[in-house]
Amino acid sequence: MKEHQHTIAFIGCGNMAGSIVQGLIETGYPKEKLWGTSRRKERTDYLRQELGINATQDNVQAVQHADVIVLAVKPQQMQAVSKQIAPIVQQKKHPLIISVAVGISTAMLRKWLGNGAEHLNFAIVRSMPNTPSLVGAGASGLFANPYVTSAQKALAESLHRAVGIAVWVGDEALINAVAAVSGSGPAYFFYVIEAMQMAGVKQGLSKEQAKLLALQTAVGASKLALESDDDVVNLRRNVTSPNGTTEQATKTFDELGLSAIFDKAMQAASNRAVELTKLLDTMEE
Repeated sequence: MKEHQHTIAFIGCGNMAGSIVQGLIETGYPKEKLWGTSRRKERTDYLRQELGINATQDNVQAVQHADVIVLAVKPQQMQAVSKQIAPIVQQKKHPLIISVAVGISTAMLRKWLGNGAEHLNFAIVRSMPNTPSLVGAGASGLFANPYVTSAQKALAESLHRAVGIAVWVGDEALINAVAAVSGSGPAYFFYVIEAMQMAGVKQGLSKEQAKLLALQTAVGASKLALESDDDVVNLRRNVTSPNGTTEQATKTFDELGLSAIFDKAMQAASNRAVELTKLLDTMEE
């Protein structure tokens, strides 16, 4: 079955899900095959009028039409929404469920969608996208449970490739590492860019000059790293002349333990993802 024959419902079609919808439309996906839901009427009006897709405030209505269901509500709302649509999902023939909520395991979704029925199996993909997906430059980590077919896996990947790159992990626990690297990663780069801008201003540049130089340097470095056959270690060495300015800066980073700081910070992010899963799993309705 060709992917364009699938009807896809985005449950909780906010900014992140909306970016995937826009990416799909730009790749030629039929608008009439796309559904989006929101609790806010102004959002459904936008989805309908500006994006041209089917939109409703009724999650059940959207799910009834779909064989691919993207759950993009907030983690705290996921249990209630899953149980709301469960009767419809159970009636469908092997639908694909994609969750973009942090901290929600496939086991939790299976339990909620099955309303406690242990014998019901659902094809579930966990996705960890990041905010650059909003500008078509996202990096998503994906995990598929054993009930996802190869065709469904390819479809899930194509959805995410509409807004960037997609990487599969074979162990669900590694989604926490994805959260630490790419899920939270944009904030790390924003932090570094902010620090570079402040340092540039301190050395005499105007705020606008420091901002433009730091931002373009970040874009250029990323583009060079993506397009080069060299790894980032060699790229760094290539720009580091002996006894030059870059060497003095990187020596300072080493002396201050920058690598150790990143390691500790990203481990904290991963640990928090584990904690959120445990917390959400024990939440009562």
